[in-house]
Amino acid sequence: MLEILYQDAHYVAINKPSGLLVHRSFLDKRETQFAMQMLRDQLGQHVFPVHRLDRPTSGVLLFALSSEAARDMNEVFISGNIQKRYLALVRGFAPESRFVDRPLKEELDKIADKFACQDKAPQEAQTQINCLLQGSLPIPFGKYPSIRYSLVECFPKTGRKHQIRRHLNYLAHPIIGDVNHGDNKHNHFFVDHFGLRRLMLFATKLEFVHPYNNTTISITADLGEEALAVFAQLGWSDNEKDYK
Repeated sequence: MLEILYQDAHYVAINKPSGLLVHRSFLDKRETQFAMQMLRDQLGQHVFPVHRLDRPTSGVLLFALSSEAARDMNEVFISGNIQKRYLALVRGFAPESRFVDRPLKEELDKIADKFACQDKAPQEAQTQINCLLQGSLPIPFGKYPSIRYSLVECFPKTGRKHQIRRHLNYLAHPIIGDVNHGDNKHNHFFVDHFGLRRLMLFATKLEFVHPYNNTTISITADLGEEALAVFAQLGWSDNEKDYK
């Protein structure tokens, strides 16, 4: 059963687990579970996704309970009356604060986007990145005497595909567990040392102005015990409230 974080007459938000697809896709024909269908069955009514999370990303995922509510929430997204906060565990010691303004070319799938224009200009992409914590392990890695990690919070100002993952990789601080935009040597070390196979990217907060009552709604999702156990080994807190 999916964890419901928020629900009213128009919207419902869940804490999407890492590895769960948002909806059915012909690119993943072997998959049998999808957040949209699972939530529909759980609530006993149709739901309409208003944004998406990458399959390996966990955290706050919002659905509308009608097509009209989905349309109106899309207007909220377009108007900018919404804020998304992510936490990411990255390689190395990240800078204290960095605003990344780096356009990104659209990532096209060889099958799904076979007939799409292959020469589209890069799209505007902006992310505010703040380093919250740094930690190291006294384990030699390559030419370095220790292995370093940082916990960063990210506030995407635009919504490009894999934007946070690509911007952090551009800064030479790829997210741990990122197969497509990360450092596979560090990914393998992370699995061997911590025993956790997932992208360490968490959609921890979604805040928006409700389109029907004009109030500010703030929805948060826990990181989970597995992530907290890793943080504890890095000398950080294992209390969820310290990461809100």
